[in-house]
Amino acid sequence: MCNCGNKRSGLTASSPAAPTQSVPVNKAAQKTWPDVTFMYTGQSALTATGNMTGKRYRFSGPGDRQMVDYRDAPSMMTVPVLKKV
Repeated sequence: MCNCGNKRSGLTASSPAAPTQSVPVNKAAQKTWPDVTFMYTGQSALTATGNMTGKRYRFSGPGDRQMVDYRDAPSMMTVPVLKKV
């Protein structure tokens, strides 16, 4: 005969663990690689969204440069009017 029911009731009777207090983490310290600079070579303005972070990068005109999160750099390199500097 299975004794599963008794094990289950023992688990539900126990109290849940108290939540641990979170420690604030410096986001700059979490970065593995440095950000990458991209220059816009198009004719008007461009807003590009990073594939990994979802961050929006606004290039206001030709020659405009923006720092791009290193995780978004591979997707930005696929945009023909953006050049890695």
